[in-house]
Amino acid sequence: MGSAGIEFPITAELDAVWGYTPSIENMKKLISIFSNDQSMAENDNLVKMRYESSIEPGFQEAFSAMFPAPRQRHVNALALTENQLRKIEIPILLIHGREDRVIPLEKTSWKLSQIIPNAELHVFPNCGHWVQIEKTEPFIGQVIEFLKK
Repeated sequence: MGSAGIEFPITAELDAVWGYTPSIENMKKLISIFSNDQSMAENDNLVKMRYESSIEPGFQEAFSAMFPAPRQRHVNALALTENQLRKIEIPILLIHGREDRVIPLEKTSWKLSQIIPNAELHVFPNCGHWVQIEKTEPFIGQVIEFLKK
């Protein structure tokens, strides 16, 4: 979902996500980045719940340690070469929101779907990076149908 695995230039939005520092305002910004539906950032309960999770003891320390600057190197570290990707023979399900600003569809999942022999790509319209939240039921349906195969 919002697949990585291939090199792409880090987006300002991904940099903002990885550089998150806890505050209600910053959480609103993140939710606005994650979702195509901008009203989600105005959902006070959602913002509060996610913010409170982000200030649990140890969370910020662990999160910020995962992706310190310069962050492009972390995208590159998650990537395989095209030759390595071509050798993946198992079925792969790639799920992506068409309006994802965090991990760009055309730079990642689309390319992966063209390189990996048994990759299946499903793109959800009117959806950002939060496919599992913005399109919960269709997302679950895609995963279940894929796993049934």
